[in-house]
Amino acid sequence: MKIDWAALGSVFGVSLVITVAMVGVFTLGIVGLSRHERAVAQGGSAAPAVAGAYACFAACAAVVAYGIYLIVA
Repeated sequence: MKIDWAALGSVFGVSLVITVAMVGVFTLGIVGLSRHERAVAQGGSAAPAVAGAYACFAACAAVVAYGIYLIVA
């Protein structure tokens, strides 16, 4: 059995970058929801913050769905 170390390193690198990016996008979603709660407490509206948070969560869900698709296919 021969191991292709370059391919293994490439897969590790890509998965590490995608994982860090996913954590960042999810964190942005949490921050958006936090700003919404803060705006409501102050009597304002934070519709863009909520829309951004939902977009971040949708992006995370899309990446997870694509990963599952790659595993199954």
